[in-house]
Amino acid sequence: MALQDEFQDPFERIDVETAKKLIEQGGTVVVDVREPAEWSQGHIAEAVHIPLGTLMNRPRELLQQDGIIFVCAEGIRSAVACEVAAAIGRTQLYNLEGGTKAWLKQGYPLTR
Repeated sequence: MALQDEFQDPFERIDVETAKKLIEQGGTVVVDVREPAEWSQGHIAEAVHIPLGTLMNRPRELLQQDGIIFVCAEGIRSAVACEVAAAIGRTQLYNLEGGTKAWLKQGYPLTR
């Protein structure tokens, strides 16, 4: 086993286009882990809001299924959320690299 295999992330880093395709195909849940003030400024229409602190306190209760795209502003907090989900045994985890900023930059709308 190569050294890098041992340290591979338990989630997939995806770009906006890949996230959009996964959302359109269905079967994945979009979880926005930003704070309430950020959420209210605009979020991906399909997203559910679970702030990272809340998620970390009650992951088993809040993450009942596999197939989750985590999103935040830039992709850092959502990567932490991916790690938390993996730690409780969830699979098919995706981190939207660049977060909502990248989503907007690609020209996709946010909803309020």
